[in-house]
Amino acid sequence: MGTAAAGPGKAGAAFRTIGELSRETGLPQHILRYWETRFPQLRPLQRAGNRRYYRAEDAVLVRRIDTLLNREGYTVRGVQQLLAAEKTTPITTETIEPVMPALRAIRALLAQALVEDGRRA
Repeated sequence: MGTAAAGPGKAGAAFRTIGELSRETGLPQHILRYWETRFPQLRPLQRAGNRRYYRAEDAVLVRRIDTLLNREGYTVRGVQQLLAAEKTTPITTETIEPVMPALRAIRALLAQALVEDGRRA
């Protein structure tokens, strides 16, 4: 997914307060706080006084949860299960070894394409 839409004067990767994210998404602040209790993937940074700062990835996740719940008809439990199923597998030697031959073949094809492209220039 892309970077979250930036508010006025904010870069896409800038931290957002709960109020800013609420205004950008049209979701009430209490809904955002509730979602934090239901979706462990949504964990904004908390500073002094429990002030929340949402990263760009958090904003993308909030928009995705909103879409799944409010537009696609998922239940909270359904979205929890969907997000839990999408957890990435840690990269280890065991997970990479089976795909290494294919990756090497792709690298060789790309290197050959670059060589051929250099001849045309």
